[in-house]
Amino acid sequence: MKKLLLTTALVGVAFTAAPAMAEVSLGLGGHFKGYVAWNDQDEEAGFDAKSFDILRETEIHFTGETTLDNGLTVGFHVESEADGGNGMEVEESYAYFAGNWGRVNFGAEDGANYLLQVSAPSADSNIDGIRQYINPINYNALLGLDPALTAAGIAPTFGDPAVGNLNFALDYASDASGYADKITYITPVFSGFQAGASYTPDVGGDSNNGFADSFGVRLDNDGLGEAYEAAVRYEGQFNAVRVALGAGYTHVENDEAGAGEDDRKNWNVGANLGFGPFNVGAAYVTDNNATDSNDSDTWVVGADYTTGPFVLGVSYLNRDDDVSGLLGTTGDLESERYSGGVTYTYGPGMSFRGSVHHVEHEYAGDDVDATSVLLGTQIGF
Repeated sequence: MKKLLLTTALVGVAFTAAPAMAEVSLGLGGHFKGYVAWNDQDEEAGFDAKSFDILRETEIHFTGETTLDNGLTVGFHVESEADGGNGMEVEESYAYFAGNWGRVNFGAEDGANYLLQVSAPSADSNIDGIRQYINPINYNALLGLDPALTAAGIAPTFGDPAVGNLNFALDYASDASGYADKITYITPVFSGFQAGASYTPDVGGDSNNGFADSFGVRLDNDGLGEAYEAAVRYEGQFNAVRVALGAGYTHVENDEAGAGEDDRKNWNVGANLGFGPFNVGAAYVTDNNATDSNDSDTWVVGADYTTGPFVLGVSYLNRDDDVSGLLGTTGDLESERYSGGVTYTYGPGMSFRGSVHHVEHEYAGDDVDATSVLLGTQIGF
């Protein structure tokens, strides 16, 4: 009898100790972006840049989602960077909850300012899109940057007086809060309108800022604290004209602002118009880079034309940066990029891409430029 009671008790403990498992449909996805690139660029004395190279960017995505009987959709999303050089480094990791009331993201994910941002058409969105994934130019050689910084593990970045070096990932993503843990709410679409807001407790508290080397995101975020974001977007159609409009703002508090520093403020506006196979759009982004004097302003315009599986696109980017105080410099740095390309869709989620890009930088009467030709493929899975 004692053995029976003991067995029954152990079975009861086993059943109560086992946690209930959610019935979630799991998924595996991601993308591969691979290119061969030819590059002709200026080189400072003592630097020798490759003229031909292979460039790639690969991500693996782990997802899961279920919809409960009460209509609530619950899911998670994890993105790992496969080409970062540090193994499968996690960039994004968050849960989400959605219903007819909207959606909430909870965890390491971009904020509302980026998620609702309207981008301009591009020649190849991986190179001249809202976020640059592929950059064929060797800026150490182009500008004669000190390779000792890179050897010491300090990636060159522009807009940070504490580092005082330059990096030109010429994109225009409004992602000032990076992938720091945050809460984001996005409304349902009402008559074409959608809004969102994000709160980040500590921008500097997340070490997995996957775009810490992108333009405008500071390498040393120790002084940057809470971030607040708000954005709005509209998509609709008037007669035969498609319209997309958007605007957003991010304010990041600088808890340790010293002389010449300030809270970080980033805002953007964007517009796109489409008629039949044609699309044309423009975007503007401004960022004070958490300083009093190193503002950056970026204009982008683009257009594309779709015919069957082909998309022909062009874009122009103009960036003006106040570099006063960086490495003892003064004045403005002017950057321009001209892009043209074609994308051919050869299967669902698969495309071949060819594009040409010409970049010019001018500072204090000194001009440097680079021309790149890229052929590649993107495979989404």
